[in-house]
Amino acid sequence: MLSSAIASFFQERFAATPLLVRAPGRVNLIGEHTDYNGGFVLPAAINKEIYFAVALNGSSTIRLHSFDLKEDYEVALADVAPSNTLWANYLLGVVAQFQKRGLPVQGFDCVFGGTIPMGAGMSSSAAVECGLAFALDTLLHTRLDRLELARISQKAEHEYAGVQCGIMDQFASLFGQAGHVVRLDCRSLEYAYFPFDANTYHLVLCNSGVKHSLASSEYNTRRQECERGVAVLQQYYPEVASLRDATLERLEKHQAELGEVVYRRCRYVVEENLRVEQACHHLLAHDLPAFGQDMYGSHAGLRDQYEVSCPELDVLVELARPLPGVVGARMMGGGFGGCTINLVEASAVESFVAAMKPAYEKQTGIALETYQTTIVDGVGVLAPVAVS
Repeated sequence: MLSSAIASFFQERFAATPLLVRAPGRVNLIGEHTDYNGGFVLPAAINKEIYFAVALNGSSTIRLHSFDLKEDYEVALADVAPSNTLWANYLLGVVAQFQKRGLPVQGFDCVFGGTIPMGAGMSSSAAVECGLAFALDTLLHTRLDRLELARISQKAEHEYAGVQCGIMDQFASLFGQAGHVVRLDCRSLEYAYFPFDANTYHLVLCNSGVKHSLASSEYNTRRQECERGVAVLQQYYPEVASLRDATLERLEKHQAELGEVVYRRCRYVVEENLRVEQACHHLLAHDLPAFGQDMYGSHAGLRDQYEVSCPELDVLVELARPLPGVVGARMMGGGFGGCTINLVEASAVESFVAAMKPAYEKQTGIALETYQTTIVDGVGVLAPVAVS
């Protein structure tokens, strides 16, 4: 077991008994590109995780070891700054945020490694940040609440990894609850849990195996297009602070002024927020097939209105649609590659994977990786594990 191997390695390397922490990655079931528009998202923590062994070392030095990469990084507390070692920056950024808050950080040793596939859109970076933030809070007795740990982790990504992410990924890693998805209001940060019937339906991710170079530039363009839409609406409705406040009726009324492209972008965001609301009602009614229809609607909007899908993602959704036991599928994440998320009856998961792999390779020439996931609790301390 990976957590045991990490604990064992830590004890051999540092001759101390560590605190063991697990931090999960996440999936987002529905609510894509709504976060930076002040809208709603519906993520869940999943059983692809990063494990940490951490202990204070009584010095003024931080010693880090990436178990997966077999690499070390060491720095004095007084010299914490962004480095050329990319993986270390996610951890150093967390330390810097503790220091910025005037919290008494001490020297520590940390070994970490995990099972979250890199580049598959399951937020390995957020898991790394949140896991260390939780471990330091525990060891230093700083008593920060989980929302503050999420903010610390988000700022670490902004300032040390250079990614201006929303708070969804860090929030999902810290606030996950087994058997539930969490609806997060990205404006107020209010949240609510909704039951997910994991015995009857499973979430299976299909990795397109591509990441088109359009992703980052088009992401920024979409944000600007949404801001343009808000600026137009604000002239008539000063209370519209973000697309969260827009309505379909108002968009239609000012369609000519918005222009065709901006209108389509804004319409997608407004409709996607409505889909999240609708999807939560379906979860309360235990109607997963109806939830799946909202997933298909989300994908169509992302493909046709927001235009952030790509041929490979569209192929995956269309291949999944007619298969027995599949009730929903859509692209997940920023777009132009990455994974689709598929809602599949538990009894049909094996046949789904068996059918998807050869069909996708035949159409695209790309070998398909799939990940079967379970919804789990957020970041927490692992029970002590036996180490040899």
